[in-house]
Amino acid sequence: MLRLLPKRAATIKVFPTLARTLATEATAEAKNLDDEVEITLPEFSFEGYMLDPPSLDYQTEKGTLLQMYKDMIIIRRMEMAADALYKAKKIRGFCHLSVGQEAIAVGIENAITKQDDMITSYRCHGITYMRGSSVQEVLAELMGRRSGVSRGKGGSMHMYTHGFYGGNGIVGAQVPLGTGLAFAHQYRDNKNCTWTLYGDGAANQGQVFESFNIAKLWNLPCIFTCENNKYGMGTSAARSSALTDYYKRGQYIPGLKVNGMDILAVYQAARFAKDWCESSNGPLVIEFETYRYGGHSMSDPGTTYRTREEVQNMRSRNDPIAGLKAHLLDFKIATEDEIKAFDKSARKYVDEQVKLADASPPPEARMDILFEDVYVPGSEIPILRGRIRDDSWSFEKGGFAYK
Repeated sequence: MLRLLPKRAATIKVFPTLARTLATEATAEAKNLDDEVEITLPEFSFEGYMLDPPSLDYQTEKGTLLQMYKDMIIIRRMEMAADALYKAKKIRGFCHLSVGQEAIAVGIENAITKQDDMITSYRCHGITYMRGSSVQEVLAELMGRRSGVSRGKGGSMHMYTHGFYGGNGIVGAQVPLGTGLAFAHQYRDNKNCTWTLYGDGAANQGQVFESFNIAKLWNLPCIFTCENNKYGMGTSAARSSALTDYYKRGQYIPGLKVNGMDILAVYQAARFAKDWCESSNGPLVIEFETYRYGGHSMSDPGTTYRTREEVQNMRSRNDPIAGLKAHLLDFKIATEDEIKAFDKSARKYVDEQVKLADASPPPEARMDILFEDVYVPGSEIPILRGRIRDDSWSFEKGGFAYK
């Protein structure tokens, strides 16, 4: 059963920061963004399992809140552009949008470092952007263009960039991969962590529980992150899962449930989780309770298994962008005119990126393109065996080995 989150919002108190690192000649605006805010989250923001939840009170800079707002509106504009390009038949095949779920990708990225890893499922466009790719690279990939983030060969479900290992099309397959990435951090004896994201529809996969087991045995710095958007494809969570408290699914692994529609709660939970792993506490299971406004993919209208009223209620009462905008206004972090300028700038940027992506050529019809991403350049084996002998590829020759 869908639970609408209460409308009560976090409270924010603004006060000057005690320490400044900028030079005295910095602009007044820059100094203002360095001021810190004290945030008090609603009591329903967190639920803990075998742990004490994060504090509902924390401090962060005003500039961080503004940046998170800008990040979310760009991601939403990008996803809306993808929607339009799909309907114009410039994007083919699968296309899974994350409209409504922007707070998760943005909140996590603003709380971690580029040395931390992320891996997720097919609803990956926003995370790809947050990990460092441009909107143009994401949209070009969706259109199968050479300038795409995966050279036009991956599409919607297979995007990769530095510190981001996909975008994976097989349900739940990224969870053991993410566990391996966490093992790599432990093996190298660094203090980084791996965010392994999956949906409620993948939460019943056996490989998820096998990953839980090995991560706990080896005390790996892996944050298993369930994006519970209430529906696995067209099936509600209550119909597919005997236990819908996904944050308790780790059994012997502590868990945390978070209001995923409130970016202030997501950000605090992400900081808590990163500190948890840095403190050598081992794995953690997080459930972000969120909602997707559209269907499972562009081929799904999303109205056959839920009502339009349900979607509209979530949009009007719990939208993460509208929620953060209200905070920026109420506590004078930004004015209405400034926010309109941010929105206009985001729209202009995405429109420009769409044009660049659309003008990008497709991959050339060359055989060597099929083999260019099999090995890291310089680490290739002499000959890559093909389906038959004549298909074997020589990296030295840059052509078929026996032709």
